[in-house]
Amino acid sequence: MAANARAGRVKALASSGQTRSPVTPDVPTVSEAGVPGYEATIWLGLMAPAGTPRPILEKLNVEINKVVNAPEVKEAWAKQGAVRWPDAGASTILRRTSHDCELRALNSR
Repeated sequence: MAANARAGRVKALASSGQTRSPVTPDVPTVSEAGVPGYEATIWLGLMAPAGTPRPILEKLNVEINKVVNAPEVKEAWAKQGAVRWPDAGASTILRRTSHDCELRALNSR
């Protein structure tokens, strides 16, 4: 979509992240455009069955990090404005689970 916006084929009204996209730095965030506090981002992850042995999870983490740190993957993601979370593994899972719990608590009010 960013390429179409840069080419003038579409008009980008806002980006949904907390900060402006490095791919479209001239496009304001939804929050900057008038909806304070708005943020909608996507995340991608892998899951393993409950009880998967820790050594297997650690091996998967090592191999996945090799892929996401490959120069060609970084380049492709940069063109899309995709940003890798700085950490991986259990801390990411715990952070996401905590975030989901917060959302459920807010929605139940």
